[in-house]
Amino acid sequence: MRIGFGYDVHKLGKNKDLILAGEKIEYSEGLIGHSDADVLVHALMDALLGALALGDIGKHFPDTDDKYKGISSMLLLKDVCRMIDKNGYKLVNADMTLVMQAPKIAPYIPKMRENISFIMNTPIENISIKATTEEKLGFSGRKEGIKAYCVCLLEEKE
Repeated sequence: MRIGFGYDVHKLGKNKDLILAGEKIEYSEGLIGHSDADVLVHALMDALLGALALGDIGKHFPDTDDKYKGISSMLLLKDVCRMIDKNGYKLVNADMTLVMQAPKIAPYIPKMRENISFIMNTPIENISIKATTEEKLGFSGRKEGIKAYCVCLLEEKE
């Protein structure tokens, strides 16, 4: 078995879509980044790559490469899934936490879990997504950005 940990953060800004786990969230601002800035999927990918000791998403999908400009992070997650398969592993589970003051995302979580379980070809029971605030403390509490954490467990395929 292999354990991975991922963390990511993106700044909020005007005239951007807020995309989390491939789902468009209704909000007045979105995340700024080279790709679609899906902070949750970025933390997940870093956890998966870390479990395989393959580095981070910047190594595999650098923000200096224009082919990743505006790309859906769900497409990048598909590439990471191929790396997992190629290395002889499969996902046991992933547990993700979003840290954000707003918006409330509870209604979106079932679809977000479904999106990730579909891309990763794993039962939805293997995907956990939670959200919390920082009680108006720090950059996320001031609604300047969103951060995400993820831990995952991989096991060798039989």
